[in-house]
Amino acid sequence: MSRTPMKLILTQEVTGLGAPGDVVEVAGGYGRNYLVPRGLAMRWTRGAEKQVQLIRRARSARDIRSMDEAREVADSLAKLQVQLQARAGASGRLFGSIGPADIASAVRAAGGPELDKRRIEVINPIKTIGSHRVSVRLHPEVTASVDVEVTGGA
Repeated sequence: MSRTPMKLILTQEVTGLGAPGDVVEVAGGYGRNYLVPRGLAMRWTRGAEKQVQLIRRARSARDIRSMDEAREVADSLAKLQVQLQARAGASGRLFGSIGPADIASAVRAAGGPELDKRRIEVINPIKTIGSHRVSVRLHPEVTASVDVEVTGGA
């Protein structure tokens, strides 16, 4: 069986592989069975190369430009007091869970920067009242931690 590489254009960020708009070569099975069906990448063609330019332009508009800017944002996130209110039972267990989109809007409400929900990593699902720590990938080399306080009510 031959292991011919496959040329793809990433449409979303894939950890360890690249960012949207990057042209990558991966194993044929990985591309055909995982990346393309999940919408993480599309097959490379000359016509698709034009789409790459659009993806890159959109990414550059919303990306944090430099390492220094990423560090500044990380410092401001560390100082933020992010609070979320969610419905919970008497035992302190939430009805549902808190996701990256909820955290992004809570950071914005607390006076923080606009964050892309796809860059927020919630390792353990937030399903209880209390203090939780989540990480945010601001730059390939800069990751910030945000403390989120979940309270019951509403």
